[in-house]
Amino acid sequence: MPRVFISAGHKSSGKTTLTLGLCAALHARGHAVQPFKKGPDYIDPLWLGMAAGRPCYNLDFHMMERAEIEGGFARAAQDARVSLVEGNKGLYDGLDLDGSNSNAALAKLLGIPVILVIDARGMTRGVAPLILGYQAFDCDIQIAGVILNNLGGSRHESKLRAVIEHYTDVDVIGAVQYDPALQIAERHLGLVPANEQDAARARIRVVGERIAAQVDLDALLAIADGARPLDIAPTAEAPAPAERVRVGVAHDQAFGFYYSEDLDALRAANAELVPIDTLNAQTLPALDGLIIGGGFPEMFMRELEDNASFRAQLRAAVEAGLPTYAECGGLMYLSKTLSWQGQTRLMVGVVPGDTVMHERPVGRGYARLEPTGADHWQESAAIPAHEFHYSSLENLPADASFAYDVKRGHGIDGRHDGYQQYNLLAGYVHRRGAGARGWIVPFLNQVRAHKARVSA
Repeated sequence: MPRVFISAGHKSSGKTTLTLGLCAALHARGHAVQPFKKGPDYIDPLWLGMAAGRPCYNLDFHMMERAEIEGGFARAAQDARVSLVEGNKGLYDGLDLDGSNSNAALAKLLGIPVILVIDARGMTRGVAPLILGYQAFDCDIQIAGVILNNLGGSRHESKLRAVIEHYTDVDVIGAVQYDPALQIAERHLGLVPANEQDAARARIRVVGERIAAQVDLDALLAIADGARPLDIAPTAEAPAPAERVRVGVAHDQAFGFYYSEDLDALRAANAELVPIDTLNAQTLPALDGLIIGGGFPEMFMRELEDNASFRAQLRAAVEAGLPTYAECGGLMYLSKTLSWQGQTRLMVGVVPGDTVMHERPVGRGYARLEPTGADHWQESAAIPAHEFHYSSLENLPADASFAYDVKRGHGIDGRHDGYQQYNLLAGYVHRRGAGARGWIVPFLNQVRAHKARVSA
């Protein structure tokens, strides 16, 4: 399985744009490129998947067991010409002192040679000890090449190449000049989602062309081909149950944060996924269950409010018992109102609270939940999760029922998450759906039980 790991010395070195450009450039050459993203990220994978022409998958030590990471990687990568894994933060950065959840740990687990992206602004001779230090820090990590980024011109590039060639044994496989055309607009949560921009494909094409002209793609493929054999069996998908169910998935400009693996797992469990456009749909189709993921509902609060007939149908369906799972943006949409930048708009109103946007994050980072014992899904084990929200849910009634106690993170109120009523479970944290601790199995149990009751 040819593969490379695109990492950097520190955050904001330009590795996401470079990985995006590499995916687009290799895809334009006709190669099957499988992208992966380390960490709990929704936005980068949207871009990477669009650039590669196939879904991007997340790999994360907090949300997944090591065997799940290995099996999931092998399954997605098995038919690709090359797999590109984009790291998060710096190569050796991580929560734990021993680096057990770092990019380096993932590269080591999967035997992936590393391409180190170096933000070269203001740097000359100092690039050599940086590379040597990264090599010496963990000798089990193979730093197989360097891409210099944000260069100040051809003279700057020549100096850095000479220094690296003289002091190190690492090849420079790319030298990318500073270029405003390579900068993708950012927002409070990171990169603007690709599914929100009409011009996304055109921008990706430009980035791919610029990167192809400044990175030796043949050298990168040679590094990928030199990765050690990966003796891992792809994770087998469970056989689909006999009964098919129709599950709506909110997917439009306001909502689009879903893990590709989770969508695969839903399909493998014999769920027909029905896309729902909350902005423009006139009616809610016949469904056995509904999922509303994260996104940017505040950016489309006027359009969501204007679609009043759809909101009314959705509220009636949830109150009638339609099994519904909502995360973050989905929770915001289901609340009574959404306030942002001096405006307040009506939302669905099935969650008896008001969403208020803030200037700074209310909850961000990894989270851990403990089922309260009163949760409708009857889960028993601790649940790893993550969150990143700028809003809070206010004015909930004192007797609100919650599925989870928050052991790490913020959730809805710093102590609880997973508001539950009817067959609705809505929270701020993002969970992994697949796997033993995922939400898909208990959700589909609710869906099938509800379908049986309705059909009886």
